[in-house]
Amino acid sequence: MSNPGAHNSDVIESFEQMVGVLAAGARARSEWRIGTEHEKFGFVLPAAASPQRRAWSSPPYAPQGIEALLQALAGEKSGRRWEEIIDRDALIGLKGMADAKGASISLEPGGQFELSGAPLGTLHETAAEMAQHFAAIRPVCAALGIGFAPLGFHPTARRADIPWMPKSRYAIMRDYMPRVGTLGLDMMLRTCTVQVNLDFGSEADMARKMRVSLALQPVATALFASSPFYEGRPNGFMSNRARVWTDTDNARAGMPRQFLRDGFSFAAYVEWLLDVPMYFVTRGGRMIDVAGSSFRAWLDGHCPPGLEGQRPTIGDFEDHLTTAFPDVRLKQFLEMRGADAGSPAMMLAQSALWTGLLYDEATLHAAEELVLEHDLDDYIALRAEVPRAGLDAPWGQGNLRPLAARMIALATDGLRARARRDAQGRDETHHLAPLHEIAAGGPTQAESWLAAYHGRWQGDVTHIFTEAAV
Repeated sequence: MSNPGAHNSDVIESFEQMVGVLAAGARARSEWRIGTEHEKFGFVLPAAASPQRRAWSSPPYAPQGIEALLQALAGEKSGRRWEEIIDRDALIGLKGMADAKGASISLEPGGQFELSGAPLGTLHETAAEMAQHFAAIRPVCAALGIGFAPLGFHPTARRADIPWMPKSRYAIMRDYMPRVGTLGLDMMLRTCTVQVNLDFGSEADMARKMRVSLALQPVATALFASSPFYEGRPNGFMSNRARVWTDTDNARAGMPRQFLRDGFSFAAYVEWLLDVPMYFVTRGGRMIDVAGSSFRAWLDGHCPPGLEGQRPTIGDFEDHLTTAFPDVRLKQFLEMRGADAGSPAMMLAQSALWTGLLYDEATLHAAEELVLEHDLDDYIALRAEVPRAGLDAPWGQGNLRPLAARMIALATDGLRARARRDAQGRDETHHLAPLHEIAAGGPTQAESWLAAYHGRWQGDVTHIFTEAAV
């Protein structure tokens, strides 16, 4: 989740100002970029275990944990690449500088470590950025006796086993989540995702990309499923992370039907967002808990408790944007949010899939035609099926596998048309290789993990930490 940022204190005087925040994201095609964000679970290595630090348990914030890792990265001797982000005297993230400018490192509530990658021109640059990140944290982790593994849902830990990170917004969300769903605390503590952030050229372009990406998001959930375990055993789901999102906070999550309609616009998104309950408001560098209050009512003069006499600002609206969690989120770009975290190759493939589908005009048109072969409500219904069934979820006269294969084929066409080549002369299509294997009948990550559990692991799921480690 987002690190604290600069606050725009301009008072909101009109609805059009909020629409303008989103509209300002429109960019010329030549300026379209790819931003990849990925999360991973920490774990204590057996060699560093003690009565206070059990093997495979989540590392603490401090000592010898997440804080020390952030401090080490901030103090890298090979040039100052990171600036510390402090929240109430706690180090809770890093802002990229120099060659890391545009990137950031942040903490999820349970210490999940997130790299929010810089907006980059090609998937080749994304691959290099990811490799550099893993190379930077490995020696520090070795010294701290911890490791990291990107998986969709924590395979062994109970909620009570995971330490909370000292980030102000998480304390507010922790109190609020049980009021609006049964699985919100699981979302916060026990899930990891990978997302790609992509640009749009205009309001109409945004609406086309929203319809295609939101409708097909459940297929991506199935393709990238990697969370078939719950507290050490198979849980009956391919993506337990996706299941968690079905009962986290449905007022701010899911696949809102209006996003798929003809005529979807920046204004329509703002209208939806104004009815998403608030979490917090920042004043004087401090977060004020207003969870459950209405932003729309505040605009109408009904101040949330603790903000009497204060009017909402553009900064408040920008903060509020970060507290909505639809499967595709609109900010000044579009965020694809439907995939489990997984192997580095699969996380790159997720970025490649959506870049290929959305960044080439002919491919985007073909993807629109593909989506319109079914009623849009069918895709919303599909979202409820894929957490358990994955690619075997019913679709048409069969299951999802043919649709997934068609998506991958289209993405391949789109990346080939982009013709962005690396130093070896390869275009970006090779980043889709893991998905082509699945389309040809190979297992998803979840299916592979289940086969290992019932086979070579002999029922001991802790093997997943070393096999998934980055």
